[in-house]
Amino acid sequence: MQSIKEIKRALISVYYKDGLEEIVRELDKNGVEILSTGGTFDFIQNLGIQAKTVESVTGYPSILGGRVKTLHPKVFGGILNRRENATDQNQIAEYDIPSIDLVIVDLYPFEEYVAAGASKEEIIEKIDIGGISLIRGAAKNYNDVVIVPSKESYAPLLNILKENGAKTTLEQREYFATQAFLVSSHYDTAIFSYFNSIQPEPTKSFSKSITGSKELRYGENPHQKGFYYGADNSLPAQLHGKEISYNNLLDIEAAVELISDFEDTTVAIIKHNNACGCASAQTLLGAWDKALEADPVSAFGGIIIANREIDQATAEQMNKIFFEVVIAPAYSAEALEILKSKKNRIILENKDVKPSSVKFRSLLGGVLEQARDSYVETPADLKPATNAQPKEEEIDDLIFANKLVKHSKSNAIVLAKGKQMLASGIGQTSRVDALKQAIAKAKSFNFDLNGAVMASDAFFPFADCVEIAANEGIKTVIQPGGSIRDNESIEWCNNNGVAMVFTGIRHFKH
Repeated sequence: MQSIKEIKRALISVYYKDGLEEIVRELDKNGVEILSTGGTFDFIQNLGIQAKTVESVTGYPSILGGRVKTLHPKVFGGILNRRENATDQNQIAEYDIPSIDLVIVDLYPFEEYVAAGASKEEIIEKIDIGGISLIRGAAKNYNDVVIVPSKESYAPLLNILKENGAKTTLEQREYFATQAFLVSSHYDTAIFSYFNSIQPEPTKSFSKSITGSKELRYGENPHQKGFYYGADNSLPAQLHGKEISYNNLLDIEAAVELISDFEDTTVAIIKHNNACGCASAQTLLGAWDKALEADPVSAFGGIIIANREIDQATAEQMNKIFFEVVIAPAYSAEALEILKSKKNRIILENKDVKPSSVKFRSLLGGVLEQARDSYVETPADLKPATNAQPKEEEIDDLIFANKLVKHSKSNAIVLAKGKQMLASGIGQTSRVDALKQAIAKAKSFNFDLNGAVMASDAFFPFADCVEIAANEGIKTVIQPGGSIRDNESIEWCNNNGVAMVFTGIRHFKH
């Protein structure tokens, strides 16, 4: 069985013609006969290169509005016949079927039409039948046939044609076949996802396909491999700095999700997926100063995110500490030059990237799926649970603190005042421990807790947390409520002049 195969005849049927001209010219230069369909045939003829129509081979015209062009035994027999199989060769000779050694396809852009909001009728017509069949048939017979399944594979084919002429190795054909089955499986997944999305009761199936990918330097630790699967435009645009790492990506996602909840001018500093500093203010510089003040120690090596253009004055202050990543919707020219002063610092511009609406997590050989926690409480969601009620300025702080606790690892407590995070207790097995951690941290940076508010990501099963907080001067609390022992906390607050509101929304983050 020969490993090297010569391309004598090619079938080309593509939607997008970009990048095709050079390939066609190389094929023509190597004496390859070209078969093509419709617009592809016209494109090749306009290059001054001879080609045959598929109709001239099959004896049938394109019918049903173009739905049937290549679906014919003379086409698929030409692709699927095994060159070393005597029976196959006798049959293609009997039925005058020409062997096809190269198939180049670029499918109808189904996903583009869905993304553009096309009508259902338009979308249905962009389900490719002939093209996907050509891909699968040629890929199955990769021992004899080269399959180029999309415009993304044009470059590798062109390199082979330039280096080796119209000849390929078995390893090269197997590579293209692998890409072909990737294209066909992704295409089918996109079609299923569309149909499933319009069903009143969608089929419960985890069917996702992401073709863009990059290998990362490593995973969470140097001994672990790491990869990112996603299109380039699914991440903020990188303007400067070193390659983004696995842990950077986790923190970037946490930062983008957190900042999306804030409308006021806000800066947050993220460390290990949690905010170690966050503040809203009239100016970006004011927000930065207050965010850093919350924990200048943990801010070292962290990720900074802002929801306004970073100006020169803010950049000058940011540049005084070491941090790995900065994210903002824009940068002034002066700010960008200042931030670029550190060679490895990653500078990201986040104009259009929004948090994903669905979250996935691999688990025990399976996958968990859930909707992202996108609920953001407003003053209307705050239901007074106690006789004392929060003051107007405290309501703003309660909403601010609740946004932060939502994005903090459970069990979580956040203390805030004046739209400034004072401290948080995160990832504790006890809510009391989370509160004690937050209080100790706030005191270590000399914050006055009198008049501060406390946010909890879940209910208090006992009155101990409100009592500990009140003894530190915290007299206003926001929590979901929902414990069978809510009355214990409510009664303690009523007896001690503490205002507590319920939201009815729990924000666990495991």
